[in-house]
Amino acid sequence: MTDPMTDDHFSKHHDDFATMTRDDISKIHDDIATMQGGSATTQAGVDMIQTAFAQRIGGLRFGLNTPVYKFERIKQAKRHAVQVNPDMALIDLGVGEPDAMADDAVVRVLQDEATKPENRFYADNGILEFKRAAATYMRDVFGVVDLDPETEIIPVVGSKSALAMLPAAFIDPDDVVLMPSPGYPVLATSGAYYGGRVVSLPLHEEHAFLPDFTALSPDDLQQAKLLYLNYPNNPTGAMASAEFFEQVVDFARQHSTVVVHDAAYAALVFDGVKPLSFLAAPGAKDVGVELHSLSKSFNMTGWRIGFMAGNAQIIKAFAAVKDNSDSGQFIPIQKAAAHALAHPEITRQTAQKYARRHALLCRVLALSGFRVQPPGASFFLYTRIPRRVRGGVTFASAADFSDYLIREHLISTVPWDEVGPYVRFSVTYEAATLQDEERVMQAVRDRLERVTFEF
Repeated sequence: MTDPMTDDHFSKHHDDFATMTRDDISKIHDDIATMQGGSATTQAGVDMIQTAFAQRIGGLRFGLNTPVYKFERIKQAKRHAVQVNPDMALIDLGVGEPDAMADDAVVRVLQDEATKPENRFYADNGILEFKRAAATYMRDVFGVVDLDPETEIIPVVGSKSALAMLPAAFIDPDDVVLMPSPGYPVLATSGAYYGGRVVSLPLHEEHAFLPDFTALSPDDLQQAKLLYLNYPNNPTGAMASAEFFEQVVDFARQHSTVVVHDAAYAALVFDGVKPLSFLAAPGAKDVGVELHSLSKSFNMTGWRIGFMAGNAQIIKAFAAVKDNSDSGQFIPIQKAAAHALAHPEITRQTAQKYARRHALLCRVLALSGFRVQPPGASFFLYTRIPRRVRGGVTFASAADFSDYLIREHLISTVPWDEVGPYVRFSVTYEAATLQDEERVMQAVRDRLERVTFEF
């Protein structure tokens, strides 16, 4: 998956277009023609399409000199490293999705329900069985007891599509979307599509990777329409507290801002910690919604099923947009997901595996000088990069270090340079047994100990 384009991308293209001369446009047409193997005068059809592109995706410049985004760059680097080193296996510690299949019982429900003729129809905004299962899940796992399954819960075809649709219900030109950085940018990308202005909330390590709302300007606060949060956090692995969520509710009330909490990793907690929902905070349901996905917590990534819960007015507005965007997830998938939600022990077992793997990974990285400690949730480990290799290369950015790990050690990670140079490791590498996990970690140790990192 490539990174969605940022608000800077849209602003840049809008400004470029506004200052273009006729010669500039002709030059773009010639560039297109060259790409197509002909002259501008013989490529009228291509020119017509190019001039039709919307400014939100780049307008006349769409497809020309397109930058290679982070995840595509990583894919290219991995392919090259494997070609150059055919006898060395790539260790992929950058994968952001589970390594395991969905639970067998969940798959069986899908198989059974898919054979029933009554399940072949459109699901629209979801079946009541799934909504009730989601309400029960929120009560039993998170202690959120007052959700009405008919008006305060709606199934979604994965969190990503929900985040992409929600700004259509709220964002007008010049409205502000408050977006943590680093973070998952889909809500910001879609908000920019509707003319919104994206304002970053830097997540600093010294602030426990929580946003500092006091750093926002008065203008940003006045225009803030949506606030996106994600805890446990991707990529940092940081966790929010009940006190923080209470502060968020106060902030939202004070500034009339709608809160969208992406809780994709909320149930993947370790060491007996009780999962925490934003909706458990007093008054949270008055100001926002929370998105839950079965992708990470139930190993159902490709199934594309989750739900939005919370404020009934927000749910109703989202449903109006969704009615015009999709026809609902396949009913057998919803029924299988309802079965999964009734068995939260599936998630607890997965969390135990991730906790064990985090401990192994931290031990290995610490031997190479990284200052790491296991996170309290999720499958991500986020750490600062070294400054250099003793007697060797110096790293100017996290992207440099990540490229180095792939090129020299065939270890894949994900770099983040937005707020300091960090890399994200993931413990979702493929390993069928405990012995396989230890073998993978031993291979990581063997490769890294060939050099000495300086921090």
